[in-house]
Amino acid sequence: MVSIPIVLGGDHSILWPDAAAVADVYGPGKVGVIHFDAHPDCSHELFGHPVSHATPIRRLIEDEHVPGRNFIQIGLRSAIAPDDELLDWMRERGLRAHFMAEIDRRGFDVVLQQAIDEALDGPEFLFVSLDIDVLDPAFAPGTGTPEPPGLTNRELLPAIRRICHETPVVGMDIVEVAPHLDPGYTTTMNARRAIFEALTGIAMRRKGLAGPAYLDPAVAKPPPGQGN
Repeated sequence: MVSIPIVLGGDHSILWPDAAAVADVYGPGKVGVIHFDAHPDCSHELFGHPVSHATPIRRLIEDEHVPGRNFIQIGLRSAIAPDDELLDWMRERGLRAHFMAEIDRRGFDVVLQQAIDEALDGPEFLFVSLDIDVLDPAFAPGTGTPEPPGLTNRELLPAIRRICHETPVVGMDIVEVAPHLDPGYTTTMNARRAIFEALTGIAMRRKGLAGPAYLDPAVAKPPPGQGN
């Protein structure tokens, strides 16, 4: 049975070596990335540095570890990025990005289904990269660059389980958790639960449970006589 690495960050710069290593194992063009984040992380540099939490996706694409069209981004919404130049670069490389504005208009379930379909459009395997700041700061205050308004934990956590159940995930990272900024351990608890959801989804896939959006009938249906 193949091992699946789950890497705990650290800032998002670790996506560069994480995803590169997995992509190199499985072969050119065979690994896609589903990227949950408030920010695109495609910058050329940050304060003059080419390696930072704002640049890993550009490094992966420029180093030819993962093709641009194999990146699916969910939850983008920063008030200051991407600018027109960065948006043009993302479009030219074929990245497929789903901003919070789209999620608000179309609904998260619809966007998530499209993202899953896009993620399987070409790649044989997937790497999931979860920047905890994709969550609204109400659910993840302990991060370096919080951005309202974001996903709720009731949206994100089932989505992680569903992706790991329904798609061939071969690696994952969870990044940008900052414990010293985390009053009440809210961020840590949600990051911890995301790991559990990923492991649950992987186990469901290995067990052969049918999808999509599988829920155990024992917990998903009301008792007899109390509704459908």
